[in-house]
Amino acid sequence: MRQNRHGIALAVKEHLHSEKPITRLEALVLFGVSDLTKVISDLRKEGWTVQSRPVPFAAAVKRVNEFAVLEPPANLPIREIQLTEYWMEN
Repeated sequence: MRQNRHGIALAVKEHLHSEKPITRLEALVLFGVSDLTKVISDLRKEGWTVQSRPVPFAAAVKRVNEFAVLEPPANLPIREIQLTEYWMEN
């Protein structure tokens, strides 16, 4: 099982290496990674520069919906809720 977890984290790392941003929501839905913080921490320990900024939940839902179907509850204030988005710099 441990090897499988490493492979899943590797998918997130490859996503970031391709200069695409990611949030916890995307990491969980698209890659099955429940601990994005660990992946980001590992990258930083390896010497990579990983930046972060807050983004609306709605932006993450829009990106997820390019690959899957995610429909938040109608009464959820998706424009007010903020998630942290991470990306790698060259």
